[in-house]
Amino acid sequence: MKPFTAFAAVCSFFLSTSTVVCAESSFKPPQTFKNANLVRNTNLEKGYVRETVNIVVENVDKEPQSTYYLSFPSDVFDKVGGLEVRDRKAPENGPFAVDVVSAESTSDVHYVAVDLPQPLAPKSQITLGISYYLLNSLTPRPAAINQADKQYLAYSFSAYLHSAYPTVTQKTRLKLPSTNVPDYTTTNGLKSGADPERQGTTYTYGPYDTAEVAPGTTYPITLRYEFTKPVITASLLERDLEVSHWGGNLATEERYWLRNNGSNLVNQFSRVEWTLTNFQQLPSSAIRELKYPLKPGAVDPYFIDDIGNVSTSRYRPGRSPKREGSLELKPRFPVFGGWNYSFRIGWNDNLSNFLRRVAGADTYVLKVPFLEGPKVPEGVQYEKVVVRVVLPEGARNVRYETIHGASNNGLPPVDQIQSHVSPHKTFMDTLGRTALTLTAENLSDEARDAQLVITYEYSFWDGMRKPITITAGLLTVFAAAWAIGNIDVSIKKR
Repeated sequence: MKPFTAFAAVCSFFLSTSTVVCAESSFKPPQTFKNANLVRNTNLEKGYVRETVNIVVENVDKEPQSTYYLSFPSDVFDKVGGLEVRDRKAPENGPFAVDVVSAESTSDVHYVAVDLPQPLAPKSQITLGISYYLLNSLTPRPAAINQADKQYLAYSFSAYLHSAYPTVTQKTRLKLPSTNVPDYTTTNGLKSGADPERQGTTYTYGPYDTAEVAPGTTYPITLRYEFTKPVITASLLERDLEVSHWGGNLATEERYWLRNNGSNLVNQFSRVEWTLTNFQQLPSSAIRELKYPLKPGAVDPYFIDDIGNVSTSRYRPGRSPKREGSLELKPRFPVFGGWNYSFRIGWNDNLSNFLRRVAGADTYVLKVPFLEGPKVPEGVQYEKVVVRVVLPEGARNVRYETIHGASNNGLPPVDQIQSHVSPHKTFMDTLGRTALTLTAENLSDEARDAQLVITYEYSFWDGMRKPITITAGLLTVFAAAWAIGNIDVSIKKR
């Protein structure tokens, strides 16, 4: 999550539709709340960090309060994605509105304002469920390994969660992918008994009595654990969806720029050793294959990289109309730590499965996944995603929204997604098709469950523009050819 910048001259001017709270870098939230209890759950089973923080918040002011502030250190703030806040006791009511507090890039702390749906009365409490994930927060240790060695990742955090308010008690529970944890920090004097407490793949730090600990105090903790899977990162994903009313088709193409953020190789790659590893079915930190679940009815899949068509792919369509298909891809070479691989895939779908027409109007509603992509156990993190939906020529009054489920799907609010509508000219177009382009940063594969709903107007005459134009053009060519053919250019005697 990157901070929004604002000029000091306009910090006192608020737009009703703005989600940015203008403030100076020295902004400090008013101490109107306290955290009666805080439980942080950190999941390290994937190649990125997923955190869920449950906080019992109490209003300690004499007046009702409706704005709660989250605080993030500057080195963490830029890695935050998919931030979502809900009422822990009523998650079905949907996420709360969150506003990023503008601050200078030199600020050590960044704040996010959470708008409570109802002002919290004095001495009343509400349980907030805060969920987000941290991209590029895991470090391979050692940084370089042999081809057949096990890979270990390190994660560093603070035993005290950074908060804008005093916290009475708190603890952190970490879920690891394996029991092989050779190194971890043990605390001294923070609590009685062993700290952390270990139970299988779960490590628990705390609970701590932090009523007298000043907000913002840190206590560094580091764990190093085995992670024999690739750390897949897409530096860029360009996703195009092209709508054709005439063909009744939805064409999808995705272009990936992938890299593996795992440990690098000490020596050169050995094909013999790699073949032996595959034969013995040993775990590896390299990307061997990617599996894409496709919607029922998907046809004509293709897989192309920088060299050309890749034949090491297999598509298995769903056996029933309601069962997803599976597209399995194998890159030309295993992608080890520090290696990159760029490619594109595409397929076609029946448009009737995604498009509906509003009865009695020239309005259409298109509902498509915001993100699809591979579905792998180690997960995928996306630094930047560009989604472009190409609508038919003549489509106008384009509007869009995103649909959130009952749990966090990793998609930022609509106001944090950059969007613009522009013409897109292709073969035999006149004015050009209408293209809606959306850009989002810091996403994860959890956004695969998010839906993008686009509404646009498209009349019968808009659909007839192209055939009429083509017919008129052909008639003009024939008429011109006939006229030119009837011109007498022969040489005659006078």
